[in-house]
Amino acid sequence: MEIVEKALTDAFVLKPRVFKDDRGYFYESYNEEVFESLTGIQANFIQDNQSYSSKGTLRGLHFQKGEAAQAKLVRVTKGSAYDVAVDLRPDSPTFQQWYGVELTEDNHLQFFIPRGFAHAFVALEDNTIFQYKVDNYYSSVNDGGVIWNDEELAITWPELDLELSEKDKNLPKLNQLDLNALW
Repeated sequence: MEIVEKALTDAFVLKPRVFKDDRGYFYESYNEEVFESLTGIQANFIQDNQSYSSKGTLRGLHFQKGEAAQAKLVRVTKGSAYDVAVDLRPDSPTFQQWYGVELTEDNHLQFFIPRGFAHAFVALEDNTIFQYKVDNYYSSVNDGGVIWNDEELAITWPELDLELSEKDKNLPKLNQLDLNALW
């Protein structure tokens, strides 16, 4: 595994070492020792999640606040997605900056998103399977988010007909949140 890009403070795009031949491929998608030696981050992932999405499905921008905050290691195992993280940590040098990366079943890239970030992705093709490891359990009372098209963030999304849940359509703008109280 190698870091291919330091996206934002404490956020990394990672690429595993993939062994391919005419039968297919094999790779180690996560190794705690390798991850820690590359990033300097100790992550205790305790849960794996998976979603299945049709083209244009946008999920996010979500976060867990307070003691329920989550770090995530995300990847696509089928299809492709445009993945976005926004640094919402007021004391960070990359505060309120966003980063996007295309994750596909073919490029095998993974994106580590630390606690204190909002996260979203949009499926770029039908039947996209998105997987993520998290280091904390989901808490509905600590669930939060920012509207995907907030003008202050000015995220450049792929030009697709987007489908969002009612919850995601009604998330607040960044300026409606007390960011100092989230973490």
